[in-house]
Amino acid sequence: MGYPCPASGILPLALVLAATLAACGGDDGGSPAQPPGPGGPVGPAARACQVADFADVRIPAARITAVSSIPAGTYRPADSRQDLNGVPAFCRIDAVAMPSASSRIDFQLWVPEGTAWNGKLVTTGNGGYSPALSYGDMAYAMRQGYAVLGGDTGHQTEDMLWGVGNPEKIIDWGSRSVNAITVAGKQLLAELRGTAASRAYYLGCSTGGHQGFAEAQRYPEDFDGIIAGAPGNNRTALNIEFMWRFRSNRPANDNLTQFLTPAKLRLITDSAVAACDALDGVTDGVIDDPRACSADKFDVATLLCTAGDAADCLTSSQLAAARNIYRGPRNPRTNAQLYPGWPVGSESGWSGYMGSTEPVRADFWRYWVFDDPQWNWWTFDFDRDVSYAYAKIAPLVDQTSADLSAFKSAGGKLMVYHGWSDPVVSAYDSIGYYDRVLDAQGSRNALDAFYRLFLVPGMGHCSGGPGATTLRVDGDAAPDPSRDVLAAMDRWVEQGTPPDDFVASRTAAGSVQRARPLCAYPKQAVYRGTGDPDDAANYACR
Repeated sequence: MGYPCPASGILPLALVLAATLAACGGDDGGSPAQPPGPGGPVGPAARACQVADFADVRIPAARITAVSSIPAGTYRPADSRQDLNGVPAFCRIDAVAMPSASSRIDFQLWVPEGTAWNGKLVTTGNGGYSPALSYGDMAYAMRQGYAVLGGDTGHQTEDMLWGVGNPEKIIDWGSRSVNAITVAGKQLLAELRGTAASRAYYLGCSTGGHQGFAEAQRYPEDFDGIIAGAPGNNRTALNIEFMWRFRSNRPANDNLTQFLTPAKLRLITDSAVAACDALDGVTDGVIDDPRACSADKFDVATLLCTAGDAADCLTSSQLAAARNIYRGPRNPRTNAQLYPGWPVGSESGWSGYMGSTEPVRADFWRYWVFDDPQWNWWTFDFDRDVSYAYAKIAPLVDQTSADLSAFKSAGGKLMVYHGWSDPVVSAYDSIGYYDRVLDAQGSRNALDAFYRLFLVPGMGHCSGGPGATTLRVDGDAAPDPSRDVLAAMDRWVEQGTPPDDFVASRTAAGSVQRARPLCAYPKQAVYRGTGDPDDAANYACR
């Protein structure tokens, strides 16, 4: 995948054509290119980091807008409030990709100067429906020597009005933008350095995870490895859940009154942890596997108030709301599950996606599905309107195909991680997708050859939480692949060593306070019964 064959009908740059010749028609059958030698490649046709040196460059469906040299040290992009510390000197190329007549996908390519480049590329994903680039992820990968790509998904404003009457922009956001910037970015990188990247990886979480799934399912040749965290790939159903959650927590047709307050949700989580924390043999404030916290261990009904509302109990309306959210949205006619419910222990985060005066992502429905600025969410029919949404919008944004055979055949590797305490995207949805891919592959061995799912105890949405939830070693140019997710992916691709020895950490004040094995699903980390419970060496994956 480092040197993809040119697509039909596209005339690639002469330089890229030369680099891809062997892979596309050589007598080795298209075997992957060998990684560059130590220090990173600088080919004889390399260009200087200045816009004049790119005057003759023509890239299909893309154009350069700026080229600038950035010194080493602390860097703050002009459209960001975030200081990026410890970055190497790099060449920044700004460009626009235009996969359709109405597309405009602004993106940036950052390439470490000289021998600081390791010869490889990482494309980064995005969050929510925002056009903001994930600068932190870009800096993280570049500190390890990678050239990095980031784009705005094809729109430049925070609202969702950009999709009104423009399905191509919705496709860019939901399915296509990462492919567009990666194809163009690979060519730009080859022009700058005089040689193509030997490997290409993808890194993203939430919508970034969604984008990773789009790549594996729709563009299987783009990446050698994809790291997809908390993937929102089941997008239409996810937005159905947000509306279900909003309505479950309010009296009918009342947008202001909420049953479950953040304090009451915290009460539920604290009670669940108190009841189930020790089930794994270690009392550490974390429910390792919420499925073990069954109703005989913790039943939210035990919190029902007996003498009026109080801080340490739930009213009948609050209890009903919690139960409805736990079970997830269902079709009222068929009782079919529309989106999975929620693991015990995730409750304290539910309030962030309860909505205030309207459901979270109401504009998805208002503008993209119903084309009605006055749309009333209380009229939504979880039978009829669900069918309408799946017919109209899901084909543009959902990434739910379980057929990953082309990605596997191309040699791709997929690492998915998901926090058990994620209150935004249910971990049960990632399990459900994994199980469908397992069925499609036919055996665990066939699936293990290219796919690992890691469920992280105590992790919230993409990061944080009380558990060992740190999955990367930022600032280390050569991190231990057993403790850094990007290094682990690179080792899996380059050496064929799967990330089954991965260790997640909990850090404070710059030091590791707790370490646990992060076991590939369906295995879990089990305490051996002796030794320091904060030491990963005292656990086994079983």
